[in-house]
Amino acid sequence: MAFADHFSTISARYAQYRPHYPRALVDALADRSPACDVAWDIGCGTGQLSVALAQRFARVIATDPAQAQLDQAEAAPGVEYRRAPAEASGLPDASVDLAVAAQAAHWFDWPRFLVEVGRVARPGALIALVTYGYGAFAGDAPLIAFYRDVLGPYWPPERVHVENGYRDLVLPWPAVEVPEIAMTASWTRDELLGYVGTWSATVKLVAKEGTAPVERFAAQLAQSWPAPEERRTIRWPLTLVLARR
Repeated sequence: MAFADHFSTISARYAQYRPHYPRALVDALADRSPACDVAWDIGCGTGQLSVALAQRFARVIATDPAQAQLDQAEAAPGVEYRRAPAEASGLPDASVDLAVAAQAAHWFDWPRFLVEVGRVARPGALIALVTYGYGAFAGDAPLIAFYRDVLGPYWPPERVHVENGYRDLVLPWPAVEVPEIAMTASWTRDELLGYVGTWSATVKLVAKEGTAPVERFAAQLAQSWPAPEERRTIRWPLTLVLARR
């Protein structure tokens, strides 16, 4: 079964504009893992979480099925990038202390992934899913309208899992307490627009209708965010699903 590749054509922008996960998330995952020897970052993209995990784990194996994403990934000591799907990692049995999928689990073949992660995770290992929505900031009404009304028809069906907080992606192991963590960034208006350009729905919209709808959104955003050099805090509350293998 071929994976749905939504990001290879924009991998450089993905690496530049996707937000990076906070240290609080890394600490929460490490503190709940039975050891900090090996972490598996599943569907790692360009490494937004992989590099951060290396602050607490001796070794991070970061896998993604898209070579274009891996080609843009940030190199870091202790991080090894490999091309592999989530459902067939090639990792040894019972070999990782943490298996985490950040903003990726909704793309997986879920039944096959559960078999694979159950095989690769050590007894007692932490299995974690992380997701987040579009991000909130002062004056975000144009973004909300663009996200819902303009991009609505272009979101892949898997996006429903993000919208419902992964409630249907059930891990068949004992649940672990979930902390409240938010990801934040201080961005200019252009950086926000760059981020919006990495959304799968935006990629589809531009392919179908050209750049005019995005340009209209940019003009509307400029009305509520008139100074292009001004930085605003973007906040993404993280949704976590944690289980003990």
